[in-house]
Amino acid sequence: MPEPTAANIPRSQGRRLGLDMAKTQKWIFLTIAIVPPFGGYLLFTLFPNLLSVYYSLLDWDGFTDATFVGLSNFVTAFQDKYVWRALTHNLWFMLTVPFLVVFVSLILAYLITNKSYRENGFLKVLFFFPNVLSTVVVALLWAFIYDGSYGLLNGILGVLGVDTGNFYWLGNERTALAAVIPAWVWGGVGLYVIIFANAMLAIPKSLYEAAVLEGAGHMTRLFRITMPLVMPVVRVGILFLVVGTLKSFEIILILTNGGPFGSTDVIGLYMFNLAFGDEYRNYGYASAIGMILFVILVSAKLITDKLFPNKGVEF
Repeated sequence: MPEPTAANIPRSQGRRLGLDMAKTQKWIFLTIAIVPPFGGYLLFTLFPNLLSVYYSLLDWDGFTDATFVGLSNFVTAFQDKYVWRALTHNLWFMLTVPFLVVFVSLILAYLITNKSYRENGFLKVLFFFPNVLSTVVVALLWAFIYDGSYGLLNGILGVLGVDTGNFYWLGNERTALAAVIPAWVWGGVGLYVIIFANAMLAIPKSLYEAAVLEGAGHMTRLFRITMPLVMPVVRVGILFLVVGTLKSFEIILILTNGGPFGSTDVIGLYMFNLAFGDEYRNYGYASAIGMILFVILVSAKLITDKLFPNKGVEF
């Protein structure tokens, strides 16, 4: 009996073999494309988070034997005045940093896209430059700016006739919290300038031309055309900034380490010091605070969605 070849295989059977081979290749491709990233997500994101839930029920310093304490860590956290102080500072940053970053970014992006400056390309690079720098570099730059002895801020104020002496802005309880905000805003504006500018460039020019023919000025075009059409992008930016101000602490760690006297402490930094600090180490209590922070982040996301609904705009 002759062996089957391409010439004597029935057409229907050949089609079926081709479909089976294509299906096999598809599953091989999906396995190679999905399994590694999904496995990394399970190993480095989901599993540590589930482990944190377990740790939050323990009294454990990471070295000695753990003791199961149930919800005791959560009760202690709600009674801890330092947790509430840190959350108050987070709320302050959440109400100021996203608003300032979005406001400044929208103005700069609108000027770049609607004014024919020859330096527009250079300005985009200049605005984005802080995002190229690491958080450590940004924090150190602003630490030098605020320095009391040779800081740039005191030097500028001295030129303007304001004698501040050797006042150290990050070393005073009255000014340290507010002094962190410009550093945070400066480090975040550049990215959103580029994002908002690209969103504005995607708006058809015909809309602006029609508005000009109707006699609309710059402010009318800004608030009646530009802002409504870029609002979905702005909404995503606000969401990222709100979540970032709640969970980020790196710039504060380098600038002030929560000082002076806890006046700039935030919940992420407090949790970090509880877990890895030298004076007091309790992974269980830090994990409980992490779970509380998780609930706050989810709530902040839901509130942001409520305040800034996702309304699709077609043009």
